[in-house]
Amino acid sequence: MSPTDWQVYILECADGSLYTGIARDLEARITAHNAGSGAKYTRGRGPVKLMYQESAADRSTALRREALLKRLSRADKLELTRQLLQQHASTTG
Repeated sequence: MSPTDWQVYILECADGSLYTGIARDLEARITAHNAGSGAKYTRGRGPVKLMYQESAADRSTALRREALLKRLSRADKLELTRQLLQQHASTTG
């Protein structure tokens, strides 16, 4: 991952809801969400936990992917995170 890459991500909030966003520095963005200075939606819903992330070459691509992910149902978003975990487990174990 290049430092100029954008990240599309899905967070799980403490209340169980899911939040989808984009960031250039994902670690800093998650810190902001947990500090209450991230998106309005995540304020008061922290702490948040990273469930899914993927790289995008530029902001425009990240925004398009974010819009697509936001249209998915909760079940589909959870399935996406499950597939990612399964994929990761098969490559590391």
